[in-house]
Amino acid sequence: MGLLRYTLNRVLQSIPVMLGIAVITFLLVNAMPGDPVDLMLAEQEASPELIAAIEARYGLDEPLHIQFLNYIGASWILGAVGIPGFAGSPPGLLQGDLGFSMYYERPVSSLMVDRLPPTLLLMAAAFAFAIVTAVPLGVLAAKRRNKPSDHVSRVVALIGVSTPSFWIGIMLIILFSVQLGWLPSGRLVYPWRDPSHYGLSSQLELYYQTIRHLILPMIALGTLQMATIMRVERSSMIESLQKEYVKLARAYGVSERKIVRKHAFRPSQLPVITLVGLNLTSAIGGAVLIETVFSINGMGRLLIQAIQTHDYQLTLGTTVVIGFVFVVGVIITDISYAYVDPRVSYGEES
Repeated sequence: MGLLRYTLNRVLQSIPVMLGIAVITFLLVNAMPGDPVDLMLAEQEASPELIAAIEARYGLDEPLHIQFLNYIGASWILGAVGIPGFAGSPPGLLQGDLGFSMYYERPVSSLMVDRLPPTLLLMAAAFAFAIVTAVPLGVLAAKRRNKPSDHVSRVVALIGVSTPSFWIGIMLIILFSVQLGWLPSGRLVYPWRDPSHYGLSSQLELYYQTIRHLILPMIALGTLQMATIMRVERSSMIESLQKEYVKLARAYGVSERKIVRKHAFRPSQLPVITLVGLNLTSAIGGAVLIETVFSINGMGRLLIQAIQTHDYQLTLGTTVVIGFVFVVGVIITDISYAYVDPRVSYGEES
């Protein structure tokens, strides 16, 4: 099985996973207490005719199984092939239509376009911070095992793993924004916008302000990732440094620096890559809290607002997109194994 065939196989395996995410989320959303129509009409006189019209507009007057078929687009497909009772059904998830937000009165996909880039920027910065700090510290701790620097790194990792990200964010705001006044306490400055949008005069100044606004939420979200990656990096490096080929290299007089860099480092990165790919779930979950703490209008905050307003379509859309991002991350993680370690193969030779 070559790399291309393996990738296609993993993509096909992800389809039932995405369908399961859609089914579970749909059932949980519909099981929530409260009526979205009542929330929409909280400040209006809700006549039975108006309620019926809104329910018909968003398909809430249909049975639950028909609502699900409409959402995923199965009703549209059944109508397209001429199945009676499904003619004229709207496109759904299978056609790329995430639905229409009842609260914002906008297509869910357009809301995603607005809210996904800030979340991706925050997550990319957090993982960059985590990897850049955790990998060198993990290697250093492994090289100096049971020495003071190793003990310090383990204490730092333990604190990072056990401390909630939102609490770290609040403490950072109190220290660096309120007490010292060094960094802004919330919101983001997006580097893809025109500098004049923020009253800035140059692109360089825009990048500078982006970094200043990103530092605190990046550290708050990336601390947990940094701690877990550092622990795995240390353990993996210790295991690699005890391999027989490393002992043989030492016996031949190879320098310790070359042994660490050439013989031990690359094989020890497989568990780290796995951890980074799987930690996308915890990072997305942490982004929900961090975006709330730092007033960042990203996907996490959008999901919280969707749940609070009982916006069925928006809740389903954000959950499906988050699940899709996680599945793609896992597939990329699997594919990257062969690049890091040439011993990994995606097929068996006869």
